[in-house]
Amino acid sequence: MGEVQIEILKKLIWDRFHVAVEFGAGSIVYKETVAEPVEGVGHFEPLRHYAEVHLLIEPGEPGSGMVYETNCSEDLLSKNWQRLIITHLEEKKHKGVLTGSELTDTKITLIAGRAHIKHTEGGDFRQATYRAVRQGLMQAKSRLLEPVYAYRLEIPSECIGRAMTDIQQMCGTFSAPEQEGELSILSGTAPVSTMRGYQREVVAYSRGHGRLFCTLKGYAPCHNEEEVVERIGYLPEADLSNTPDSVFCAHGAGFVVPWYEVPDYMHIEGMEQESEEEKMLRAANEAKRAKQEIVRSLEDYEAENEELKQIFERTYGPVKVYRQDDDEQYQSSAPKGASTYRPTKKKQQEEEYLLVDGYNIIFGWPELNELSKTDIAAARLTLMDILSNYQGYSKCKLILVFDAYKVPGGTEHVEKYHNIYIVYTKEAETADQYIEKTVHAMGRKHRVTVATSDGLEQVIILGQGGVRMSALGLKKQIESAGHEIREMCTTKSDSGKVYLFHETSDDVKKKLDEIRLEKNDKKIDKKIDKKIDIGKQGEK
Repeated sequence: MGEVQIEILKKLIWDRFHVAVEFGAGSIVYKETVAEPVEGVGHFEPLRHYAEVHLLIEPGEPGSGMVYETNCSEDLLSKNWQRLIITHLEEKKHKGVLTGSELTDTKITLIAGRAHIKHTEGGDFRQATYRAVRQGLMQAKSRLLEPVYAYRLEIPSECIGRAMTDIQQMCGTFSAPEQEGELSILSGTAPVSTMRGYQREVVAYSRGHGRLFCTLKGYAPCHNEEEVVERIGYLPEADLSNTPDSVFCAHGAGFVVPWYEVPDYMHIEGMEQESEEEKMLRAANEAKRAKQEIVRSLEDYEAENEELKQIFERTYGPVKVYRQDDDEQYQSSAPKGASTYRPTKKKQQEEEYLLVDGYNIIFGWPELNELSKTDIAAARLTLMDILSNYQGYSKCKLILVFDAYKVPGGTEHVEKYHNIYIVYTKEAETADQYIEKTVHAMGRKHRVTVATSDGLEQVIILGQGGVRMSALGLKKQIESAGHEIREMCTTKSDSGKVYLFHETSDDVKKKLDEIRLEKNDKKIDKKIDKKIDIGKQGEK
């Protein structure tokens, strides 16, 4: 409002309420954000209470506000506790540590947590969550944000130099001036704190011909951050209602740990920030270690077999190796003239089974792993659709196994999804245990293939008579099947013609031929009968 509007408003208040009021310049509402990612930890463990929370605090996009996500495994912290932590994050406006202003343009992700089966209450996670946010902000490099105007200044051309100088002194920006008749137009941005009251100056030096239009654009880094922080003088550690310290328990009593010592007392490991070289080196070491474990497991398996063989020979004597010569000698001992032919039983075609460790495949395929971070149910459904399509090509009996060993009171149950079977294990039974049990029961009678990347599990499967397949091996096989299907479809479409008998089975073709031949015979008989009748009429 201008001065005239303010005077009118003061008079109206006096006339109606007999109250004399004065209007000041107002205050600036600052906000804060973080400049780089940081992990915040919080622990709340007085006697008979327990909660621990690990949060990843990252800078967000300008104008995005506060964003809350979860990237924590349900094996570490159950889903209901994760939802409760997100609720506690959303229910409060978090204060920064520079001036105590509201936090904005920040993304907070739940990465780890722990609860106690007996002692954890809902309010425990509220305390741990608030302390984790404050502890992370105390470590982070915070930035102070201030409101910014987007302005449009219309002034006579002779005053354009004065206007540019004023905007530069106000730490604002402007584009190249535009000309509209006798007026020059400047547009750009400027901090609200410096541009307040500039309308009066514009009217003064332009002799009433200038106009200033301002709209709030949003928040930007403060131009005088140090000055504002010093003027406000906020002490984050003295703000007891937003404390960054944590509470631990020892010898039956709780004690407070300062925020800078909290990571040393945490019960679960936090997230380590790795460089790209460290990540590549760690991945190479893990692959090398996994290969060594498989080789070592195979060597142990062979050594165990050799030991069992020695025990068997000491007990029952040496093992006789069957040779083809023995078979020929046995056959030659038959009486002369006797027939040596014996009809052999027709070997039944072995049924093929494919057992898939669901979660092992999900976390082994990059695209499903990324999807599981946001929605594990969508990842399961996607895997089920992919395997269903693959089963239609391979014609094997496909069984997909998911872990449900942590579901209280869960029982083993099987569901059929289109053409595949979905098995959810019972409580206290993992997918590996179910697969080992199934392979032991079916491995000697049927051809069983197990898709998993667990090295130890692969060794066990080999010992039970099954065939192993890695997660990436299954992925390549599915992709190869899809490629062959596309080639078949392309070949058929390139021919340009589609015939009915191309898509029918041999039995159907045979049946159709019989019907066609039967109709032709009937037509011939009718023609012959007709000619005979004509001949008889002629004779008459």
